[in-house]
Amino acid sequence: MADVDHVRPVPDGAPQEKIQGAPSGGDAPRLAELLSRAALGDETAFAAFYDATSARAYGLALRVVRNPAHAEEVTQEAYLDAWRSSTRYDAERGSAAGWLLTIVHRKAVDRVRSVEAATARDESWNRDTTPVDHDQTAESAHASLDATRVRNAVATLTDVQRRAVELAYFGGYTHTEVATLLDVPLGTAKTRIRDGLIRLRDLMGVAS
Repeated sequence: MADVDHVRPVPDGAPQEKIQGAPSGGDAPRLAELLSRAALGDETAFAAFYDATSARAYGLALRVVRNPAHAEEVTQEAYLDAWRSSTRYDAERGSAAGWLLTIVHRKAVDRVRSVEAATARDESWNRDTTPVDHDQTAESAHASLDATRVRNAVATLTDVQRRAVELAYFGGYTHTEVATLLDVPLGTAKTRIRDGLIRLRDLMGVAS
């Protein structure tokens, strides 16, 4: 496939109402058609697909990474990936917008993990070079134990429960957004989140 030089970058400081905009349900067939044409090398179709979805893609990236510059980079990386892998899109398995947002979310999470890893390295260096009193050491140990308990509890959830809980409470998405990302009905998404939280509460001994 050709390079996607025609794809314009999302500008810094995009208006909040534009960021929150989303293609309407009636646009789904058109977006699927545009993506299918893009899979055949139609750059004009992909540019139209970009114009119709970029505000929502940028908004999702910004929600995850919480940094406008990183969100812009993530969005562009996601569209480049979407262009290159558009032949793998299957309309029978979900909407074109949902397929794109899955790519955006994956890349945004990768960016967050990369930044967190760099931050952890910096913090580790600071800990090794800065004297720490007894109280700070105890607090750090306690926080580490709590984090371990949470990770162990989450690991016991079913795959569908874990995915829904991670998106809703670790990713910060609304129930509607979770349903879109998982490509399931809203009621199903709510049920998975509720059941997962009940399971976590019981495992960690938190009073209802």
